[in-house]
Amino acid sequence: MTTVTAGWLQTVDALKDVPVSQLQWFIDNSEQYHYPVGNTWFKAGDAVPGTHIVISGRAKLYLQQHNDMVELMTLEPHSITGYLPFSRMTKAAASCDVVEEMQVLTFPREKIDDLIHHHFELTQALVHVMTSRVRDFTSLQQQSEKMMALGKLSAGLTHELNNPASAVLRGARSLKQHLQLVPDVFKALMNLQLSETQVDAVNNIMFEVIHQGPPPPMGMLERSDKTDELLDILDKYKVDNAMDIAENMVDFGFSDVHIEQFNQHIPPNAVSPVLNWINTNLVTEKMVTDIEEAAARISKLVDSVKSFTHMDQGQDKSWIDVHTGLQSTLNMLEYKLRKGNIEVNRNFDTSLPQISAFAGELNQVWTNIIDNAIDAMEPNGKGQITVTTAMDGKCLAVTVTDNGPGISPEIKDKIFDPFFTTKDIGKGTGMGLDIVAQIIRHHRGNYKVNSEPGNTTFTVLLPLHD
Repeated sequence: MTTVTAGWLQTVDALKDVPVSQLQWFIDNSEQYHYPVGNTWFKAGDAVPGTHIVISGRAKLYLQQHNDMVELMTLEPHSITGYLPFSRMTKAAASCDVVEEMQVLTFPREKIDDLIHHHFELTQALVHVMTSRVRDFTSLQQQSEKMMALGKLSAGLTHELNNPASAVLRGARSLKQHLQLVPDVFKALMNLQLSETQVDAVNNIMFEVIHQGPPPPMGMLERSDKTDELLDILDKYKVDNAMDIAENMVDFGFSDVHIEQFNQHIPPNAVSPVLNWINTNLVTEKMVTDIEEAAARISKLVDSVKSFTHMDQGQDKSWIDVHTGLQSTLNMLEYKLRKGNIEVNRNFDTSLPQISAFAGELNQVWTNIIDNAIDAMEPNGKGQITVTTAMDGKCLAVTVTDNGPGISPEIKDKIFDPFFTTKDIGKGTGMGLDIVAQIIRHHRGNYKVNSEPGNTTFTVLLPLHD
């Protein structure tokens, strides 16, 4: 057991310049405790009894997140922790397990007022410890919050990328198999020995319909009626593969009128081979379109990731359109929105001027606010989120409104406090909205919350100029 003296306390770097008399007073008013290996010294949420100085031994400080233990730091001899002068801490923000038998000197918080009023140098030294601790711990928590947000986004992004990537793969395989059948259809067409005029007429009719684009969406009954109409006329001309041809032609907007037009330009024995050749082209067109759409979806997601992380820009402020970041954030959260059966309304005033801002930081603001709105929705209800941009005086205002159950008046004033969370243990650090507040202050902006059941609005106000 180490004998704690004023001289020993002066070996603690933070206390080296504190007068011996004040250190001796600190020892005389403190209690010494021993904690065996394997013990939990304290848990997150426990009341903090006072200021602790580790004399010997070691302990691990950690947070529980998503059923995982995230280690924050190791408390070793000379470490100072617990309640410090002017701190607002009342409960432990993390848990602590003893890994090597510990001897701890604890100064009770009940005597902090006496310390502050009569021992200036000691108070000053402990306040310096507190400010360093707040800075380091907040930085660590912010990084943890970012990693949690990244984990949520990456899970949804992986799912979103997998779907179009699988579609591209399926489309490419189907197209390859389909193209292997093309020579037989082409051979049958070539045996007809159509004239150049006849070929041009067929091509003109076919591409005229294709270039018009697909018809408006149809109900099952309307689609069935149009398919039957085409089947009737295809059967009239004894066309092979009639059902497949009819279904594909309906998708592209062909009608019985177009079949009659084809018939007017080619001999009767050519109708079936020509329509089968046209069907082959339609199937190829459809497959290529599906592959193109899936590839475009992948490209859109990649662009959203680049915009969200702002990876192409430096770390300085730049002139940005807030709508770019808002849209990228919504794209990144699209899987979670769809999974939660949440409809998003975008009331964007695209005529708003650009603002000077840190784009990556603002994207973090939008992510935290919108993600909280998603989490607030009733699990089995029809959620709705409205994102609005507008001018508010000399500031650009971004509001995010949800129709969830609202924020109770008892906690409304606490939601931006660091470490405050209403989520289950391991599902939130309580730093999300605190980070939002810090970033908005960094931009010299402001924020406010209005909430009632069915209508909660977060408003972010950003100045147009520095």
